[in-house]
Amino acid sequence: MNKEKRQQIFSRLKAQNPNPTTELNYTTPFELLIAVILSAQATDVGVNKATVKLFPVANTPEKILALGLTKLKSYIKTIGLYNAKAENIIKTCQILIEKYNAEVPDTREALESLPGVGRKTANVVLNTAFQQPTMAVDTHIFRLSNRTGIAPGKNVLEVEKRLLRVIPKEFLMDAHHWLILHGRYVCKARKPQCGSCIIEDLCEYKEKTIA
Repeated sequence: MNKEKRQQIFSRLKAQNPNPTTELNYTTPFELLIAVILSAQATDVGVNKATVKLFPVANTPEKILALGLTKLKSYIKTIGLYNAKAENIIKTCQILIEKYNAEVPDTREALESLPGVGRKTANVVLNTAFQQPTMAVDTHIFRLSNRTGIAPGKNVLEVEKRLLRVIPKEFLMDAHHWLILHGRYVCKARKPQCGSCIIEDLCEYKEKTIA
C-alpha cells in the first residue's frame, strides 16, 4: 500500500470519527490501568460491567489494597482469568504506592515492570491517559493491518513498528482507536462488512464481501 492511500484512509476515518477514544469507562489514569489489565482476553463491555461497581468503592491503589484480594475478586469474578488478574492488581497497587507515590507512571519501562502489564497494556495507557503516539496492537488491529495492506506483519510487534512508521504523523495520536473500532465493528474477523466500509475502495483485501 502506498503513502497516498494511507493518507486517504486515515483522513476518512478522522472525518467519520474526529475524537475517537477507548470504550473502556474510566476517569483517571489509574482506573484506565486497572480496566486495561482486566480487559485481557475479555470484552470492554464485560469489563465496564465490573468496574461500574468496583470503581465507586475502590478506585485508587490504597483503596484497592484496603479492599483486599478476596473482595476484589468478588467484584471482577465475571471476567475471565479473574483470579490471576486480581493477584496482579494487588501487586501492582503495592508497587505503585511504594515506588511511584500511588501515581501511574508515564513511561513504557515503568509500566511494563508492573504485574499484569505487557507491551499492549502499556501502549494503551501511554496513548489514552498520557497522549503519547503509541500503537497498541490487539487481534483486531493485527487482522486489519494485514487484511487491508495498511501495515502487514508476521507478528504483533512487527505490525506495531510498521504502523508507527507508515501512518502519517498527523493521525498517529488517534490511529490506535480508529483502527480498533474499525476492526471491531466493520472489518470483522469472520465476515468483514466491506459493502458498508468507508475505505473499501482503498483496501487491498482481495476477497471482499458483497454484503
